[in-house]
Amino acid sequence: MSNYDASSIEVLEGLEPVRRRPGMYVGGTDERAYHHLVGEVLDNSMDEAVAGHADWIECALEKGNIITIRDNGRGIPVERHPKFPDKSSLEVIMTTLHSGGKFNNKAYQTSGGLHGVGLSVVNALSDDLCVEIARDKQLHRQNYCRGVPLSDLEDLGVVHNRRGTSVRFHPDPEIFGDKIGFKPSWLFQMLRSKAFLFSGVEIRWKCDPEVIKPDSKTPVEAVFKFPNGLLDYLEITLKDKPTIVPDSFHGKVKFPSGEGCVEYAIQWPEDDEGFIHSYCNTVPTPSGGTHETGLRTALSKGLRNYGEMTGNRRSSLITIDDIMSGAAILLSVFVKDPQFQGQTKERLVNTNVTKLVDTAVKDHFDLWLSQNPAASTKLLNSIIEKAEERQRRKAKRATNRKSATQKLRLPGKLADCSRTDSHETELFIVEGDSAGGSAKQGRNRETQAILPLRGKILNVVSASKDKIRANQEIQDLIQAMGSGSGKDFDVDKLRYERIIIMTDADVDGAHIAALLVTFFYTQMKPLIERGHLYIAQPPLYRLVSGTLSAYARDDEHKDELMKTTFKGKSKVDVSRFKGLGEMPAAQLKETTMNPKSRILLRVTLPDAMAALGINPTDISETEDNIEQEDHSDIDDLVERLMGKNAEARFRFIQDNAQFVENIDV
Repeated sequence: MSNYDASSIEVLEGLEPVRRRPGMYVGGTDERAYHHLVGEVLDNSMDEAVAGHADWIECALEKGNIITIRDNGRGIPVERHPKFPDKSSLEVIMTTLHSGGKFNNKAYQTSGGLHGVGLSVVNALSDDLCVEIARDKQLHRQNYCRGVPLSDLEDLGVVHNRRGTSVRFHPDPEIFGDKIGFKPSWLFQMLRSKAFLFSGVEIRWKCDPEVIKPDSKTPVEAVFKFPNGLLDYLEITLKDKPTIVPDSFHGKVKFPSGEGCVEYAIQWPEDDEGFIHSYCNTVPTPSGGTHETGLRTALSKGLRNYGEMTGNRRSSLITIDDIMSGAAILLSVFVKDPQFQGQTKERLVNTNVTKLVDTAVKDHFDLWLSQNPAASTKLLNSIIEKAEERQRRKAKRATNRKSATQKLRLPGKLADCSRTDSHETELFIVEGDSAGGSAKQGRNRETQAILPLRGKILNVVSASKDKIRANQEIQDLIQAMGSGSGKDFDVDKLRYERIIIMTDADVDGAHIAALLVTFFYTQMKPLIERGHLYIAQPPLYRLVSGTLSAYARDDEHKDELMKTTFKGKSKVDVSRFKGLGEMPAAQLKETTMNPKSRILLRVTLPDAMAALGINPTDISETEDNIEQEDHSDIDDLVERLMGKNAEARFRFIQDNAQFVENIDV
């Protein structure tokens, strides 16, 4: 048995935490994370532009996945740092986490970089990085490898016609592997999106011709500058699509007391194929956040009020989703001290931003509606029709669910919920009868159904159709959901709004979850595409000190709680849950099943484009088959990991074994 003593405690220094746990800083080691490195450097240049110190940014992609981002801003300070007199300020920024000029509002009123980790993270995850600074008519350079400076800061002499920062780097294959590379089309779209977000910047793109495929529509060189900002973006995106109203609702409004501003451009296409792309301080927020909530509130209140003002009683049927679904929406806010969910900044969480956006947009929306009565009435009637159709579908679903329950021979071990329609209902797929018993006791009987599965379900990728049909666990699952499978799958017949995989927080539980996700992907893909599939996040530990108690998802979360919530406590009892079946029903409800306190992960198909600010409707301008290529990549991965070819699986294990830590055997 290994000893756990003081020698077991590691203290990671410098940039070592980034290389050990890149997922915490860039969201993983996949293509999306690879391109996120560019976003980190680009955001710094955009911050200089938004602050009024730069008016152009260059991005050049060379052969071998080498990229250079350069601006004509003020340039990173190079003088000795007062706290670290043996280092330049540049070296402190490049090698120290949480260092930078954006923790107060002295250097930047608003910025996308917040945590002082962007450049240092890129430095840590690059095997070759060169930064050049032109500042005060002096040119300086320093080279790094995996976060370590290869030399002191070099003084290259006087320059009269140059200023700003240039960062040239190559992502480290030790971290990302040698099979991932930059996609010119993704970078092209990222740069174009940034240019739309700030009309005062010109962004220049250049790519080595040999890097771009011969059949690609991504140009070798381009210059982006859009004086009308998001309005230009919206018009280019929609092109010649027919719309319900002739003119879009757009504008830019400053928040009171110099707290920032909001810019928006909204249109309603007749084909009802809308989207929403939101940003904060030029950083894409694909998971939305409080700025989107403020916009939703402003639009819904404005349209309902217009309906009441014009005497249209049917306007009371309208919900926020009726207004937002099918709308083409671009939203950008600039705020001081933004707070994001995680380092990758996918969701804005500042609570005050909701009110700021709501107040700023609503008055302008009210005015826009009143100035265009014919178009506004047409828009209102269109959305009312959508609301009435939604109600008809809801009534039909309720009838279908009742009849389905009557006609279907539901599995005997299914503990169904009592609600007759599918609205807000959930099916929990649990691991074994023991966990099923706890879940049945802790559930909300009206909306939550429980289906225990026995052991690990069949791997459907490597099994024949006859074997799948003969598998009792799979048939129970298909019957409980009521929507068929394979070619017969109909997502509209789904008896529950959410399908939630709830397995133990261990290796076996992860394996069962993987088998279930594989089943849903291969047999019920629309279930994932429509956002109905979730994975529960049960805790692994319970920490108790006196009357204080808390739950930890994993070892890292446990350590964090020990340093924060339980800091200074002399005695903390830490108990590890062996499985959901051994967790008391009350605790299972509190931690994993109660919508007010639980954490759910929604299973989605990878969409790196959205995270990079790429508009899916623009794909035709770059690589026509990029969306299809992404899906074929998933199919290929599923086949390699779950298919009959054991050799392909073995190769995958060999290629990725170096990244595995804390093996649970």
